[in-house]
Amino acid sequence: MVNQQAVGSWAFLIGIIIAILAGAGVTALAPAIAGWVPLALVVLGLIVGFVNIGDKEIQSFLIAGIALIAVGIPRTALLTIPYVGDLLVSILGSIAVFAAPAVLVVSLKAFYTLSKTPTIGK
Repeated sequence: MVNQQAVGSWAFLIGIIIAILAGAGVTALAPAIAGWVPLALVVLGLIVGFVNIGDKEIQSFLIAGIALIAVGIPRTALLTIPYVGDLLVSILGSIAVFAAPAVLVVSLKAFYTLSKTPTIGK
């Protein structure tokens, strides 16, 4: 039997590594796989969202995920950093591609949980 927690942990670790390598430009060395990298990041992000996050971790995960994605928003400011600005923007963009599907899945889980438990009259 496959341990779901182990699968989710490996998906997270592999996703982060791929995102950093892709952001660092490693895919430029292998243009044939460059188009598949975002798809791999999305699939790994979905796996993390479905498998890794239980009901107790939803709030913390969503806060961390939103913060992680938001870090890449000020592109212009990051681009002004000499030598590493482009690299930071690229890595953060790849990490956002990985994190966004996980955040989407977990937020839908939270939305579903909240919608099935009425709080009116409590």
